[in-house]
Amino acid sequence: MHRILPLFALFNSSFLLHAQQNEIYSFFIRDSIRVTIDKAQSYDPKWETVISFFALPNGNSTEQTMGKQMQPGDDWHFDIQHIRAQTRFIRKQWEKVNFVVIYLENKFRSWPTWKQRNANYNTIIPALIDSLSALFKTRRRSVYLNGHSGGGSFIFGYLSSIKKIPTYIKRISFLDSDYGYDSSHYLKFKTWLKEVNAAALNVFAYNDSIALYNGKPIVTPTGGTWYRSHLFLKHLQNDFTVSKRRDDSLVVYKSNNERIQFYFKTNPDRGIYHTQQVELNGFIHSTLCGTRYESIGYTYYGPRAYSDLVE
Repeated sequence: MHRILPLFALFNSSFLLHAQQNEIYSFFIRDSIRVTIDKAQSYDPKWETVISFFALPNGNSTEQTMGKQMQPGDDWHFDIQHIRAQTRFIRKQWEKVNFVVIYLENKFRSWPTWKQRNANYNTIIPALIDSLSALFKTRRRSVYLNGHSGGGSFIFGYLSSIKKIPTYIKRISFLDSDYGYDSSHYLKFKTWLKEVNAAALNVFAYNDSIALYNGKPIVTPTGGTWYRSHLFLKHLQNDFTVSKRRDDSLVVYKSNNERIQFYFKTNPDRGIYHTQQVELNGFIHSTLCGTRYESIGYTYYGPRAYSDLVE
């Protein structure tokens, strides 16, 4: 594969300088997929490396997904995810672990649309994951799949393209993004969770089935993540022991070994809480929950723990 090129053509010079210092690279694949790699300057091949693929939500650019300190006139999308700052928080928590985040964007800014326009997505997506993962020479490599909103469509595109989830994939997280879940995916999840050491599945959803926008429902009763996540959980409960607890506005389900975790945000006021699940330390928690770093220095769905790390 060709050497990764810096962001020469994509950003202004001031951003490029900052990006080079922090080893952020961006390039296009097949003219429609934009890949942006955030690799810490302290990367050490002797350490374990975790590569987290983050499939972007519908309608958002990579810069908006990364986030920044807001200035007058800025687009509000720059202040709703802050994956870059949350990445920095995770790196400060983890000791001697290379945490690499790979942002995946497409020219339609919609993974469902991109899949519709690319009938051969079932060959492109696995090759993309394998090729990008192989770029990093390291003592031990783990791959995480993560995505918000329409980014879940990328993950399901990957799952439908493989016969079995590889053992190097250690964590799959849906940040209010499992709209595409159905029973056809379940056997792969079940096999992976039972056979792969330390495999972890995390699902985040809010009650969008009753959410209103201008007085009208935003999804059908079975078309949102609330319904799909409960269906997913129901299938898992046939094969795994899962306990339930209530934490303020959250209903949480966890398996005994905490490798399965579901977070359901209740919605008594019928509001829209789609992005808050990411903004309120969601990316941090989707990466650290079930580990010894869970809830250390942050609370899921609590105040931003990364505010001082926003560029």
